[in-house]
Amino acid sequence: MSENSWQENDSYNELESLPEEACAAIAALVGDLPEPSEFDEVDDKPYSGFRGRRRKAATVLVVIWGGTIALHLVTWGYWFVLGLTTLMGLHAARFLLARPSDLPEPLSDDTRDSYPYISLMIAAKNEEAVIGNIADRLCNLDYPSDRYEVWVIDDNSTDKTPILLDELATQSPQLNVFHRPANAGGGKSGALNQVLPLTQGDIIVVFDADAQVEPDFLRRVVPMFDRQQVGAVQVRKAIVQAEPWFQSKDDNNFWIRGQMAEMALDAFIHQQRVAIGGVGELRGNGQFVRRTALEQVGGWNEETITDDLDLTIRLHVNRWDIDVLTVPAVYEEGVTSAIGLWHQRNRWAEGGYQRYLDYWRLIARNRMGTRKTLDLLMFWIIQYVIPTAALPDFLMAIARSRPLLLSPISGLTVTLFLFSMMGGLRRIQRVSRVENKLRPPSKRFDFSLFVTLLQSLRGTLYMMHWLPIVASTTVRMSIRPKRLKWVKTVHRGVDD
Repeated sequence: MSENSWQENDSYNELESLPEEACAAIAALVGDLPEPSEFDEVDDKPYSGFRGRRRKAATVLVVIWGGTIALHLVTWGYWFVLGLTTLMGLHAARFLLARPSDLPEPLSDDTRDSYPYISLMIAAKNEEAVIGNIADRLCNLDYPSDRYEVWVIDDNSTDKTPILLDELATQSPQLNVFHRPANAGGGKSGALNQVLPLTQGDIIVVFDADAQVEPDFLRRVVPMFDRQQVGAVQVRKAIVQAEPWFQSKDDNNFWIRGQMAEMALDAFIHQQRVAIGGVGELRGNGQFVRRTALEQVGGWNEETITDDLDLTIRLHVNRWDIDVLTVPAVYEEGVTSAIGLWHQRNRWAEGGYQRYLDYWRLIARNRMGTRKTLDLLMFWIIQYVIPTAALPDFLMAIARSRPLLLSPISGLTVTLFLFSMMGGLRRIQRVSRVENKLRPPSKRFDFSLFVTLLQSLRGTLYMMHWLPIVASTTVRMSIRPKRLKWVKTVHRGVDD
């Protein structure tokens, strides 16, 4: 699966000053900021956290590399790492033993008149292969037709997407199509922000154009918003080519099987983090956001390449919770080639790192609360610090003929991911057993513990691709000036 750029003409160099209009929009994005005396909003100046990313990334890189080298040179360096590993191990044990909240009952037919109004949104650019399928599915959900609406935003597509959407809109009164002009900016975030004022929903749901969902999808997720502190809910993403009911030449592809295990791991990790009071994260496709929460934080950030990860932080610093569900799932196309995966994950890694650079002061001020801040710190160390420190650690180990200094934390990380991957796969299997029995034998999952262990080992091996991606991304962001652009995965279209 190839990648192509969704580049907008309002891109900017991260070292330059932003236009005055952009600054005004960005100021609203961070929602309820601290008092002007504490941060940047002095004399009505807008929030400047999005500027100077390269300078901040370079500073963090120097600190991580310099700190790693220094720990090799001091006598107590190894003991410091062991102490940090012990603290992280206690957090990991608590994390693995936590029990997520029980799923609420789906919305009942007896209360159909009181269902909340839902707005479903898809930002689409050159999606002729898949847009008809998702539009048809969303217009035929098991949810009262007068209680939800579907909006598809055509972002100046150059293929047949606009024609297909206009034809579909004549067949389904629920489908609303919005065509953006060529000079519209902001990428996916800009498309969603432009249409948001036209929507009526109490809950906004965002899908990618290749999404596939079950008819009762909304009825099973919406009850999660009964708790007023929940600002958003993310459902598990699943790889459609890896499902037993889906026949594809890619079903035994290493990358597809790896992504299947990765998505199970991702859902498990964030459910467990939520269970201990940590940070749940949004994943773009299949994300539900309470309208009041979205409006409080100013909508989607048009100055980031991963709108979902950016929105995650802004919701948490404004004291909203994000819940994560294993079931139901939203199915999407997996990347079938190593080069496609490399491009996609580089974007994810850069967007994930970008949010720490943008919001570090709000995080450091404990705006999220202590449990969330500590949880975020641990996963920042695992996901970004350790891969970034791998190179200086390796070079110093060779130069001084000593073992790798960070091997205890690396070992803890691999162990945590292996057990989490097994936990994620087993969790999916438990909730799928009834459905599995109804399938023909040739289309059933194999739920044996041995097969799950093999899947987890293969998935853990597959996850190693994140090490060079994160390491190279943190270096690249520190050195190379980059103009902001949005990148999307090209969808080929698959049928179930």
